[in-house]
Amino acid sequence: MPTIKEIQPRQNIESSWQWDLTTIFKTDEDWQVAHDAVMADLKVASAYQGTLHQGSAQVRSALAAILKVSQMMERVYVYAHLKHDQDTSVPEYIQMVGQASTMATKVSSELSWFEPEVLQLASEIAAELRTDEAYGHYFTNLLDKKEHVLNPEGEALLAQAGEVFSASERTFDFLNDTDLKFASVTTKNGKAIKVSHGSFGILLEDSDRTVREQAFHNVYAAYRSVENTMAAIMSGNVKQHNFEAKVHHYEDARAHAMASDHIPSAVYETLVDTVNESLPLLHEYVALRKEILGVDALYPYDLYTPLVGEAPLRFTYEEAKAVTFEALKPLGEDYLTQLARAFDERWIDVYENEGKTSGAYSSGSYDTNPFVLLNWQDSLDDLYTLVHELGHSMHSHYSHTNQPYVYGDYPIFLAEIASTTNENILTTYLLNHYTDKDIQIYLLTHYLDAVKGTIFRQTQFAEFEQLMHEADQKGQVLSASYLNEQYFQMNQKYYGPALASDDRTIELEWSRIPHFYYDYYVYQYATGFSAANTLAERVTSGDPDKVAAYLNYLKSGSSDFPIDTMKRAGVDMTSADYIKRTMKTFQTRLAQLKELLAQ
Repeated sequence: MPTIKEIQPRQNIESSWQWDLTTIFKTDEDWQVAHDAVMADLKVASAYQGTLHQGSAQVRSALAAILKVSQMMERVYVYAHLKHDQDTSVPEYIQMVGQASTMATKVSSELSWFEPEVLQLASEIAAELRTDEAYGHYFTNLLDKKEHVLNPEGEALLAQAGEVFSASERTFDFLNDTDLKFASVTTKNGKAIKVSHGSFGILLEDSDRTVREQAFHNVYAAYRSVENTMAAIMSGNVKQHNFEAKVHHYEDARAHAMASDHIPSAVYETLVDTVNESLPLLHEYVALRKEILGVDALYPYDLYTPLVGEAPLRFTYEEAKAVTFEALKPLGEDYLTQLARAFDERWIDVYENEGKTSGAYSSGSYDTNPFVLLNWQDSLDDLYTLVHELGHSMHSHYSHTNQPYVYGDYPIFLAEIASTTNENILTTYLLNHYTDKDIQIYLLTHYLDAVKGTIFRQTQFAEFEQLMHEADQKGQVLSASYLNEQYFQMNQKYYGPALASDDRTIELEWSRIPHFYYDYYVYQYATGFSAANTLAERVTSGDPDKVAAYLNYLKSGSSDFPIDTMKRAGVDMTSADYIKRTMKTFQTRLAQLKELLAQ
């Protein structure tokens, strides 16, 4: 079986493998000074309340003061959450992230008057704001939401409840990342391997079925022991989303979440409909897995192991770095130059350590490096994760360096496109680079699994998310038994008759998915990957105009509505064509896999 890096205390990991947060603040004392400065600037910005009727110039001045507070607040918050996430057991950083959360709530509360006051301005002032040279798009976006914004008192009250509303997510994070412990796995030679969030995926890829089965059941045994607690936390999360949608006069939580980026509901509905139409392709792939693995019954822990036995490709972190630069060459010299900074300037926290938050992400603010958190285990998945998160970070870097702060953050709807474009470019590179049959089978399987995990699975999550919110709206209690049953049935629908149904352990999967707490985020993985499939084809075509269009998308930030930004990049996300194109690629590569396996 592959070597799994055992969890170490953070102090045992060389600093060269850790991110350098001193580029944000040299010391924790400097962080406290900046925190206090935010509070001081907040008073200045708050003084504008009640003065916006004086005219558009006063509104612009108020917005500039508010953006100053927001910009520094983000820097303060990012430092606290990165410090906390590198070891969630450190009391000082638990306190710091709590202080940062309180700060963010206070800022939100005390500045919540701004949007309602803008929306109450005379029509002539509003018209001037829509055409403002610096802030025109910002005000257009705001003024278009007029019917969904409460009066200043109402918005202030909701803002003050920010920490209350985030309680479910924070409780889940602590329970999931810090308190839950998993039993070790024992290999055939008697070696005990500690199971963690970081090693779980590696263990599910193991060619030894008993190892996969142990890891799967050991992890879910922990979730089974707290299933009622997890259901209560999830219920609170869903109720929060539904409550906020209701008080802001939206039809439902999905409409509320999608409105922030002007995304038509048809984008979500088209995704679910198109993916459901394509489920026979997933059923065909799952049945192929069962056939090749030669098992009487295929279980969820059999869905990730390589079809050629032990993974024929593994990468150390340094090897992965070299592959990353080779694969992403089609993006051009400037992209590679900026990419090198991530490694040279220690944007990346590489290895898992005790207490480190699970998974991987890219995070930063307008004034910081876009940092990357990994939990590296030398797998092909880790290479893809590296390329994925660097896609986020490069998107952030290009947005921050080409847009003013007001438009520096790209919309959530665009967040998963750059990252998965990198993944698709990497797949093309690897398939062209390696000609060995077993490696080709492995890479084709990896691509098919990526579509399975990012389009099919995330659309399944999106459907389940909608189901939970609709059930709560109808008065259904989101108990563990209800959620388990609904999830199990949906899982069977997606994976088809080849997946065994006598072991219901997978019914608990909903309880370990952090993205359900992100308010309709998961569907964007599926739309993002589908768009990325098209963008990767354009970038690797060799057409410099298509590369330039892609880089312009990275530079756009939130300076336009995301649907329009993507149309300029070459993808119309209001149609089903880009999703069907990805399904066609899936079908083609599935056929290639079958041909190789038959040889």
